[in-house]
Amino acid sequence: MWSIISSIFPYAIAFTIPLLITALGGLFSERSGVVNIGLEGLMVVGSFTGALVIAMLEKSLPGYAIWIGLLAAMVAGGLFALLHAFACINLNANQIISGTAINMIAGSLTVYLARNITGSGNIHIVNGLSRKDIPLLVDIPIIGKLFFAQTYASTWFVLLIVLASWFLLYRMVFGLRLRACGEHPHAADAAGINVSVVRYIAVIISGAYAALGGAVIIVTYSGEFNGSVAGLGFLALASLIFGQWKPLGILGSTLFFGFASTVANVSQVIPGLASIPGIILKTFPYIATLIALVFFSKSSQAPKALGEPYDKGKR
Repeated sequence: MWSIISSIFPYAIAFTIPLLITALGGLFSERSGVVNIGLEGLMVVGSFTGALVIAMLEKSLPGYAIWIGLLAAMVAGGLFALLHAFACINLNANQIISGTAINMIAGSLTVYLARNITGSGNIHIVNGLSRKDIPLLVDIPIIGKLFFAQTYASTWFVLLIVLASWFLLYRMVFGLRLRACGEHPHAADAAGINVSVVRYIAVIISGAYAALGGAVIIVTYSGEFNGSVAGLGFLALASLIFGQWKPLGILGSTLFFGFASTVANVSQVIPGLASIPGIILKTFPYIATLIALVFFSKSSQAPKALGEPYDKGKR
């Protein structure tokens, strides 16, 4: 059993990381008061941009193409998120409808561009990130085999961003202002905080993080853009709600989804699970989330001003 757990653990982590960074992006946006259900579309933008840049540069810059592609994806995601920010903040549009439009536009636009560039709608990269053991740390009993064996460099890059984001949200003035805009925007405005600017920055960060999540999928276990991220953006949104809009809660919920999905994919080789229909295992994370949301809905800790357009003239 231990050999099975240690063998599937790296795959579970690889599946968890894109969910984690995307859900963290949603946290920034929604903590500022702007609902962002466009995470799915922003992930698609990131996967398209990352795949395109890497495919163009991997022959001329083999050592740097992947990282340039990841950074380009973040820039593209942040710029694309400006559409959502403008609609929600300047035009006071319905934030759910705006997020839905982002998902529809992103999917259609990227597939259209990919078809014009490649002729097939798919963009394939030859070389993604390779799995590597971390010297010395991999020799630590139990923990070493689970966390430091066969890991992607992108995993540690994302974890570093998560740590920096937690510090920004809870240990710096900007984080306090961002959370204030999501809880009591009028009070924040009275204290001299420009609510619109803070929300713009939060939505841009949200887009950059979600796009990074989409690009990480390309450079780790996918290797090809095909116009979809298989609903992982919505799964990240569910993880955000399940995690009660808190970084540690999101980490726990995304780990749950990552492991549950990985177990479902390899259930046929795990004794005791092979007899369970695959469809039950594959839908288990989603069913469990729905049940959890029902039971914990009354104790939801969503920001108080979440989804409410800010009108400076109204109190």
